[in-house]
Amino acid sequence: MFRLWGKIWKDNRLLRDTVICDDSQDTRTHKIFRGLESVCYEMDLGNPIWLDSTVKDFQKHDKARFYQDNFIEQIDFDYLEIQVIEEDGQ
Repeated sequence: MFRLWGKIWKDNRLLRDTVICDDSQDTRTHKIFRGLESVCYEMDLGNPIWLDSTVKDFQKHDKARFYQDNFIEQIDFDYLEIQVIEEDGQ
């Protein structure tokens, strides 16, 4: 089971969160991208852009924050955070 936790933060407060589960046999990268799309769909957000700094943070910590710079449209929160909370085989 692969699980991705998506959270919206504003003023150091958690406004909304969701967990996306994926049982497919797809690659980890595809699960992450599909999970992020699902998080954004559930929260009625446009998909953010992966900047180089976002990719580096995710590779290092299995967690990434998407700020206003990552979104094309205006957002009314500080950032969207995604975090891998369970990987296949763990």
